[in-house]
Amino acid sequence: MLISPNSCHDLDVKILTLLAVPLALALSAFAADCPKNQPKTEGALIEIEQNWAAALSRKDAEAVACMLAGEFEDADVDGSLHTRSQTLEHIPHKKPGVNHLSELRGHVEGNSGFTRGLATLVDASGKVVARVRFTDVFVYREGRWQALAGHESLLGEASR
Repeated sequence: MLISPNSCHDLDVKILTLLAVPLALALSAFAADCPKNQPKTEGALIEIEQNWAAALSRKDAEAVACMLAGEFEDADVDGSLHTRSQTLEHIPHKKPGVNHLSELRGHVEGNSGFTRGLATLVDASGKVVARVRFTDVFVYREGRWQALAGHESLLGEASR
């Protein structure tokens, strides 16, 4: 039995279609996970910070990706700058620990806002590993808050 060239081409198209459809559904499902219709309130910004800290504790880069604008840039505790992609690439390699946030304040002005707070990183034994004062700047786009910039300052002794 001879197989015509068109039959091979048709088979290739069917295989590509079978692979492309689940991929498209997975990508649309990923996009659907980003929040929509968030309120323009200080409370919404504080909730984002809490979700961000929880996602970092879980090493969940996908959840953090929904919170960062494409042009996001972060000034780390050592003064180095990190783009959005660098920030996201680093998340799976973070040291284990839980981020506890305190002294959270938010401010909204139109489609812009910022948060300030204190993040305390605690390891599995309950020891305070680091205390970081942070400021994050947000913009309201596409029905949700997206972080444009972050800045962290490492505070003195972690064991305070």
